[in-house]
Amino acid sequence: MGAFFATTAATAAEPIEASAKAQELAQKYLVVDTHIDVPYRLNNKWEDVTRATANGDFDYPRAKEGGLNVPFMSIYIPAALERTGGSYQLAHQLIDSMEALATRAPHKFAMAYSVDQALQQQERGVISLALGMENGSPIEGKLENLYEFYNRGIRYITLAHSESNHISDSSYDIRRQWNGLSDFGKTLVKEMNKVGVMVDVSHISDDAFFQVMEISEAPALASHSSLRRYTPGFERNMSDEMIKALAENEGVIMINFGSSFVTERANQFGDMLRKRIAAVNEELGEGTDAAEAKIAEIRASNPYPFADLNTVLDHIDHVVELVGIDYVGIGSDYDGVGDSLPIGLKDVSSYPNLVQGLLDRGYSDTDIEKILGQNLIRVWRANEAYAAKH
Repeated sequence: MGAFFATTAATAAEPIEASAKAQELAQKYLVVDTHIDVPYRLNNKWEDVTRATANGDFDYPRAKEGGLNVPFMSIYIPAALERTGGSYQLAHQLIDSMEALATRAPHKFAMAYSVDQALQQQERGVISLALGMENGSPIEGKLENLYEFYNRGIRYITLAHSESNHISDSSYDIRRQWNGLSDFGKTLVKEMNKVGVMVDVSHISDDAFFQVMEISEAPALASHSSLRRYTPGFERNMSDEMIKALAENEGVIMINFGSSFVTERANQFGDMLRKRIAAVNEELGEGTDAAEAKIAEIRASNPYPFADLNTVLDHIDHVVELVGIDYVGIGSDYDGVGDSLPIGLKDVSSYPNLVQGLLDRGYSDTDIEKILGQNLIRVWRANEAYAAKH
């Protein structure tokens, strides 16, 4: 899950009109999205995503409309559970919920534990539910837990989330207790290579990232990150130097769609609003009628600055210009970034809009096929192959 901003500002009408060709390519090519937060969403408030839902960014009808074949369902573990306990249990519960979804609607969904399985299920017209663990805290310092979660279907692990844990420092956490990876974290990366679990570098600190690049002998991925070039000072995103290192590792960066990840203005919006509200409360008294009226006025005159499809395309363009077409993909963070998604990319029905934007910018059909899924498939296969030899 990413930074979350709720907003009541009206969303502008979406001007994107995907052509017949864009819709055809989205249906024809394998579409892999490496970060969708359905499990935690349903854990908070259950809905039947085998049917159209009133809420959220994902359900079966919209996924089919968008051409989505392989959503990596995020087994998201809040950082606080590292301190309080409960990470291991929650991870199993969220995996249970995805297995239950596949069991309940086998003509719509199926679990995917390998590349070949995902491709076979594409042929059958079934959406493959792959699993990624967002935050390695359920490992609890035990390598046997890595193997247990692998056997339950986890195919990537985001080493940390919003706080440092026993594995790695976090980009969001000013405490750098390990100056990168812990000793256990370094061992875990090697063991993940051996078992065939992709190492996810989203969320971790820069030092931890470069240590992963040194240690990992299988390609890594950034499952839902965007570019620091467009959000200066935002360590959660990746610098050009990091993208080059990831490409040298044969890994892939999966672009996060959230507005706060793709534009500086949206990235700084929350801090700006909080500071202005704090100043009003200090001046007029928190909770007073005068303060509440002034805050309402501030909110009304400062609607959330949504990004748009073109901004996301700029991130893809820059990766391609920097390291080539083989190292970028989609990690939308649907159901993880609240009401901060760009105009034109509001839910899982929107992938044809992305395809249209790529066509408009001169990408070939082969290029688009790579971005939609084949780049991630290459990394996944490489991890499978490395594990098979070790």
